[in-house]
Amino acid sequence: MSMIQRRALLGAAAAAPLLPAAAGAQDSWPNGPVRLVCPFAAGGPTDVMARLLADALSAELNQRFMVENRTGSGVVVGTEAVAKAPKDGSTFLYSTVAHSVLRPLFATLPFDPVRDFQPVALVGVIPMLLMVNKEVPAENLRELVQMFQRDPGKYNYGSSGNGGAVHLATELFLHQAGGLKVNHVPYRGSAPAMPDLLNGNLVMMLNVASDGVASVQRGATRGLAISSAKRMPQLPDVPTFNESGLPGYEAYTWHMLFAPAGTPAPIVRRLNQAANKVMGDERMRRRVDEMTMEPRSDTTPDSAAQWLAAEMAKWEPLVRAANITSN
Repeated sequence: MSMIQRRALLGAAAAAPLLPAAAGAQDSWPNGPVRLVCPFAAGGPTDVMARLLADALSAELNQRFMVENRTGSGVVVGTEAVAKAPKDGSTFLYSTVAHSVLRPLFATLPFDPVRDFQPVALVGVIPMLLMVNKEVPAENLRELVQMFQRDPGKYNYGSSGNGGAVHLATELFLHQAGGLKVNHVPYRGSAPAMPDLLNGNLVMMLNVASDGVASVQRGATRGLAISSAKRMPQLPDVPTFNESGLPGYEAYTWHMLFAPAGTPAPIVRRLNQAANKVMGDERMRRRVDEMTMEPRSDTTPDSAAQWLAAEMAKWEPLVRAANITSN
C-alpha cells in the first residue's frame, strides 16, 4: 500500500465517527432536565404559555422541562442568562416580540439578540384588540381616527409598559393612520390600565386580545378592530384593521423558543420537531384557543429566524422614530 493510500485510509477512519456523533447528539438528547428561561413574571400570560409548553414537551421527550422566571431590566436579565448558558441543550429561552426591539430600546446590551441566539420554533401568535371606553362616541375605527385628528394631544391611551407589545402596536397604528397625536400612559402591565380605561381616564387601549376579549364580550368596553389578518372567532362582530380602512396593518405579540448560539444543530432540530408536534395536538390547540393564540406547528429553525428578522425590520425603525425608550 502506498503512502498516499495509507493517508487516505487514516483520514477516512478519523472522519467516520463524525456523522454518528452528530446523529447521537439528537438521539441522546435530552439526557437531563431542561430549563426554559422565561424573562417575564410568574403568573403572566407568557409564563402561563411557557408552562403549558414545558409540560407538553416533558411528556413528548420523556424528560423534565422546567420554567425558570428570570426578570429584570425588561427581558434583559433572563435573556442574558440564556446567551451565557452552556450550549449543550440544557437551557433555552422562551420569549416574545420583546426580543425584536432590544437593540433600539437599550443603549448597550450584554449580548447580541441575533448573533448570540438560534431561533428554534415559533410557538404561536396572539393578535391585539383595539378597545375604547364605552362612552367614546366613535362607533368604528374611521370615526376614532377622525376624533383624534380633530383634537391632537387631547386624549390618552394606555399600555402595559414602555416598549412592550401593546405600546408598539399602538404606535404603529397611530403612525399608519397619519401620525395621530395621542398621549401614551404606561402602566406596569395591562391589568392596572384597565380600570382607567373603564372610568374614562384612558380613551383607548390596543391590548393583547387574551386580556381584552372578556371586557368586550360583557360590554364593559367596546372593541373597534382586531390586528390579525382574519376576524377572531371569539369576537366575530369586531372587524380587522384592514376591513376598517387601515390596509396593511397587522400586529401580534408572538412566542418563540430560542437556543444559545452554538447549540448543536441536531438538538435544535429535535426540539423544533417536538414543539411542532405538541403545538399541533388538538388538546393543546383547545388550550391556546382560550388564550386567543394562533398556534404554529409547521415552523423550522430557518423560518423562525426569518420571522424574527422580519419583525426586527418592522419594529426597530418604529421604536427609533417614536423615541421609545425602556424607561
